Amino acid sequence: MLFKSLEFKNVVGQKVKVMDIPVLAENSTYNFMIQVRLQTFVASIYKEKSLKKCYSFKEHLKKVMKWPDYEQLFKVGELKNNA
Repeated sequence: MLFKSLEFKNVVGQKVKVMDIPVLAENSTYNFMIQVRLQTFVASIYKEKSLKKCYSFKEHLKKVMKWPDYEQLFKVGELKNNA
């Protein structure tokens, strides 16, 4: 799975980075849900005045999504022969 990151300045002018944003196909069943959750996550960070400069969207999804949906979204097949 491919991941992208997003950098912006918040209300105070502090540079903030959001990492681990999954890149999904247009026809993916989770595409709309991820877009909406990303918009709300970025909006909440934008208004926040904290010292934290780097956020993981994947960790945020782990907290807010149902576990079966999270596993389905980030499923990783087992590697053969420890490769």
